[in-house]
Order: sequence, then C-alpha cells, then structure tokens
Amino acid sequence: MVEHNDDQHQKMNYSYRELSPFEFNNKLISLAEGQKKSTRVLLNAGRGNPNWIAATPREAFFVLGQFAVQESRQAWNAQDLAGQPRRKGIEGRFKTYCQNNEFTPGVKLLKDVIDYGITAHGFDAEEWIYELVDGIIGDNYPMPDRMLVHVEAIVHDFLIQEMCSRDSACERYDLFAVEGATAAMCYVFDSLYENYLLSRGDKIAIMVPIFPPYVEIPRLARYNFDVVEIKAKGVDNQGKHTWQYPPAEIDKLCDPSIKALFLVNPSNPPSVAIQPESIKQLIGIVKNHNPDLMIISDDVYGTFVDGYRSLMADLSFNTIGVYSFSKYFGVTGWRLGVVAVHQDNVFDQLIKQLPQERAKILQNRYSSLSQQPENVRFIDRMVADSRQVALNHTAGLSTPQQVQMMLLAAFALLDKGNRYKQQTKDICHRRIKLLYEGLGLPQPNLPYNADYYTQFDLEEWSNHNYGREFTDFLQRRYEPVDILFRLAQNSSIVLLHGGGFHGPTWSVRVSLANLDDDAYAKIGHELRKVLEQYVVEWKESEVSL
Repeated sequence: MVEHNDDQHQKMNYSYRELSPFEFNNKLISLAEGQKKSTRVLLNAGRGNPNWIAATPREAFFVLGQFAVQESRQAWNAQDLAGQPRRKGIEGRFKTYCQNNEFTPGVKLLKDVIDYGITAHGFDAEEWIYELVDGIIGDNYPMPDRMLVHVEAIVHDFLIQEMCSRDSACERYDLFAVEGATAAMCYVFDSLYENYLLSRGDKIAIMVPIFPPYVEIPRLARYNFDVVEIKAKGVDNQGKHTWQYPPAEIDKLCDPSIKALFLVNPSNPPSVAIQPESIKQLIGIVKNHNPDLMIISDDVYGTFVDGYRSLMADLSFNTIGVYSFSKYFGVTGWRLGVVAVHQDNVFDQLIKQLPQERAKILQNRYSSLSQQPENVRFIDRMVADSRQVALNHTAGLSTPQQVQMMLLAAFALLDKGNRYKQQTKDICHRRIKLLYEGLGLPQPNLPYNADYYTQFDLEEWSNHNYGREFTDFLQRRYEPVDILFRLAQNSSIVLLHGGGFHGPTWSVRVSLANLDDDAYAKIGHELRKVLEQYVVEWKESEVSL
C-alpha cells in the first residue's frame, strides 16, 4: 500500500499497476495542477512529444501548396472555386514559379527534392511534379492506395539510409503509408490475426521494457496471446542497468512455438539500441532454431543512435519494419508513419503454407481484390484489412500527409552533413546531462543510447547507495508510484511509472524531448529532494526502533 497522510492521495489509492501508464499520467497531471501555486509551472515529462520541429520541410510543404493552388486556379478560376491541376506543361510552370520565388523559404529545398527524384531515380519530371501537386491539393483518392509511387521511392531511400546503414538488403522493401506508428500497430496485429499467421492463444515474445500497447493489445480477448517476455535485465560490473538482453533471455526465442517477436528498438523507455552481439545471437536463432519467426520491429528512435541498424537489414526476410516520423521531425500531430515488408518475406511464405480450409476462407475474404486472391501479398492484405477489405478502394493515407512525409524524408536525404540529425541528438544529450547534474549523480554511460528517454531505477539507486536494508524499508512502507505522487504534489512534476512499461517496478521514465533545457535541471533537483526525503524517513524510523 502507498503510505499517505494526504486525503487526496488516499482517494487515488487503488491498483495503479492495472492502469496504462498514460492513463495514470492524466491522474498525476490533475494532481499536479490541483496543487499548483502561482509561481510553480507544471513540468510534464511524461510524454514523448518533442518540443522541436523540422521547419525547412514544412516551409517546402507550404510553398508547394501555394504553387498547387495557383495551378488549380489556372485550370479553372471562379472566385472561390478552382479546378483540378493539369499535368501537361507543369514542369515549365514549376521552374518559372521557383525562379519568381527564389528567396522564399522552402523553395530551394522543394527544387532540390524535385531534382533528387529526377537524378537519383530517373523520374519523369512532369509525372513527379504532378504527383506532388495533385497530392498536396488532396482532390483524389490515394492511388495506388498503399502509397503514391514517387513518394514511396523517396521514403524507401530514407529507410535504407537511416534504418539499414544503406545496406542493399533493404532495397526490395514495399511500403504502406499509415497514420503514424500507432495505426501501424493496429494494422499489423489485425492482419496477422485475420490471415491466421497468429491465432487466439498463440505464443508470442515481447522485448521489455516496451511501449505499453505492445503488451496491452495481446491481452485483448480477441487475441489472448501467450506472452513470453524477453527482459532487458543486463547489468554492468557495478550492478547498474545496461538495458541489454542477456543471452539466456534471447535464447527463449529458440522455442519454435513462439511465432512472433515484437520489439521497440531503441527501447522505450530505456532508449537503448540492441547491441550487435545480441543481434548476432538473434540471427543465429532464426537461422538454426526458429526460421519462421515473425519479427515486428518498431524503429522510431533509431535516428537518435549513431550508426543505427534495424533488424530490417539483418533479418529482412522475417521482419516487418515500423517507422514513425513523429519524434525525429516533430510531427506527432501529422500522424505520419510507414510499414515496410520485404518483397521476399516469411509472411507470404506462411500464408501459402496454410491448411486448405483456412486458405479457402482467405480466398473468400480477398476475392473482391483479385481473380487470384491467393496471390494477394501480405502487405496488400494489410491495406485491405485496414478498411475492412470492402473499402479497399478508398484505403490509404491522405495524399497531403504523404507529401509531407516525403518532404521530411527527402530533407534528411539531402542533409549530407547530418546537420539536423546532430542538432536533435545534441538536444537529447544536453538534457540528460542537466537532469543527472540536478540529481547529483553521474550520467549513465550506456553504449547505443538514444537519450530520448531515461529510466531511473529507485531500487538500483537505493541498493547502490544505502544497501538492501533501506530498499526493504521503501518496499515495505510504500508503493512504487509514491515517488510520482510526491513529485506531482510537491513540485508539479509529472513523470511516468517505469513498471507500466514492464520495466523495473521501482523505476520512473523521464522524457528528455518535450521540455526546455532548464526544466531538466529542475526535475533532477526535485527528484533528488524526494530521494533525500526517503532517506530521512528511513533514518528516523531506525532511531525510533
């Protein structure tokens, strides 16, 4: 039980661990706001929404939008009404527009993006420019529904660069543009289930700690999966977390009854990428013990780690890649994400191996898509499933969203010096330094760390600094969430419970992305004050005995 003297705390004394950490976060915000004084600012480091944005690609988007409206008015201009853009001659009109607006922010990037498509991919200029103009106007259904043709090629280049270290193994991925990684999760779970690749009660593995929905979705009655947790419980020679997976944990995947593996890499919240030794071990397990293992790798934080390499590159046959543009580019409100499936993949292979009875059911399900529904690929089934199959003809991410996604990807491709990438990484590195300086503790020295979040383990801290006796006192007198209540009530600081991410029960997650730099020094300072309160209470209890 949580030990509280405050009536407001007592009212909230129920089974906190059953709540999603994001729902619990809302309760802490209410508590923090209720206690807030005029001189105190609410500091909510519970969400991962960054407080930076990629400005230049947005400028290019709005410039393109102005050109597109101009094109529409040339087609048909009746005051508030305009026509659909025309393809013929659009290349010349675009060049004139760029010349006339040479110094307008965004024009240079837009022109460079068009040139990149022509030189790197041999795009026909008129077809390329028209796709973007028609796309940003948003006057037609997405066609193809999975992803616009030219847009897909550019985003594919971005994934090869950022997720695969430009490895040629990634060069044959098909992409499905989706409404952020959250939509990707829903679509992937749904299509795996609908195509009998996973059935109710099947055994799956999840690498933890992890973004909570990856654990919460499998619990739903529809799936009721048997979940095996692969735990990042590695420690260094001082007993401190490395957030890596010991070989014995990864060896759990040798069990061929485990049909799928879900992971976020780099992890959330430890924010550490899987070390190469573990990747090598995983490759060996798939090759020698579990060749049909289906892997779903959410790589949203990969851009924050030097030399990052996704399982998309090393286990391309087995891996669905999920990438969201939200964190790196500051576009959570845009809802931009992509699902990547290699053209040669285990998912299509397993569908072809289904028993005849199930194959017949699926032929009926997808019969409206093709005269040979058995040949419809898994990724195209996913597109159809996202719209209950019957609405496949209206599937797909809105075309203006796809255009913005492409501009973000192209911006990163054209940034040869990685200036923007370094800026975002510097922000995270700077903030974790300030946080731990405020705590009065050394900053964790973790290889492959993205520093987008940090996970502070109160139990590890107490054992290391005061011994097991003090830790036993904490665990006997308080619930793990007590520290969150104290920070919210006393300092109007909101953090998330690490146990809600299936990490250490006595840990907290701090987002290093969404507050100004000076806030992290304050959070560290206030967190240290709470830790010192626990020590004082322990020493007083020892004296009273």
